[in-house]
Amino acid sequence: MGSIHPDGESLRRAVRFVSDRLRDEPDAGIMSLVDEATLKFDLDPNAAEYLVRFYREVKNRKSE
Repeated sequence: MGSIHPDGESLRRAVRFVSDRLRDEPDAGIMSLVDEATLKFDLDPNAAEYLVRFYREVKNRKSE
C-alpha cells in the first residue's frame, strides 16, 4: 500500500530518485528508471509520462 503525500510530493520524490540513480549509473535506461519510480512512488500515467519527457529533454540538452 502506498503512502499518502501532498499533491506533487510523490512526483518530486520520483524526480529525486531518478536523478540520484542517473548520477550513480549514468548509462541506466530512462524507461526502466521511470518504471521503477512509477511503482515505487505510485505515480499515475500522466506523472510517468512527464518523467519520461523531462529526462529525455535533459539528455538531449546534454548531448548538444
